[in-house]
Amino acid sequence: MFDHIHPYAPFNLKEATKLIVGTLPPPRFTTGELLPEDVDFCYGSKNGMLWPILDNIFDLNLVYENTAQAIDQRCHFLKRNKIGVCDIVASAKRNKIDASDLGMQEVVLRDLITYLRTHIQIDTLIFTGGNSKNGPEYFFRRQAKENQLKLDVVSSKVPRIHQFKLDGRTVKTVSLTAPSGAANRAIGSMKQYKDQKLKNPQFNTFDFRIQQYREFFEKS
Repeated sequence: MFDHIHPYAPFNLKEATKLIVGTLPPPRFTTGELLPEDVDFCYGSKNGMLWPILDNIFDLNLVYENTAQAIDQRCHFLKRNKIGVCDIVASAKRNKIDASDLGMQEVVLRDLITYLRTHIQIDTLIFTGGNSKNGPEYFFRRQAKENQLKLDVVSSKVPRIHQFKLDGRTVKTVSLTAPSGAANRAIGSMKQYKDQKLKNPQFNTFDFRIQQYREFFEKS
């Protein structure tokens, strides 16, 4: 059984107004066996799309390599835009060493509710995935229920938006389509994607994510 431990502490919680919430990076980030094109930072996998999407939206000219420069670029962007990262899974066990959420067992969660109570300027949680089993929204809903917090629907369309009251303030949650190749099939079945693909055959799943993410990352 592989102990899949999150290698990164929550980032920029003291200044963030938005919090990116995922689960765990690939196991090689736990063991430290990174690839040359990986970045030793949150969402740094060479196969992940979060940083390429943000790079496209904000014209960041990021480098994609295992260097201090690559880390610094990402840190500076997040701080400049008051964005934090706090993946909800602290650790899990796996029979098969891969990055699938469904493969996680004996999951230990970070207490996002306590983080939100401590850092009262955070008003938005951006989930990098939906409410499927072992996804970030799935786990957060468990914590919300344990704390008697009710998530009210703001928009039921993808990306789904909810909000809840916490200590007198309103916190919004947005469930983006996951920035991983595994979500491409789901995107391909969406009507809004099919409609745009029909109008423009060059339109692809990466373009779709850029459109979706832009709205929530560009807003102040």
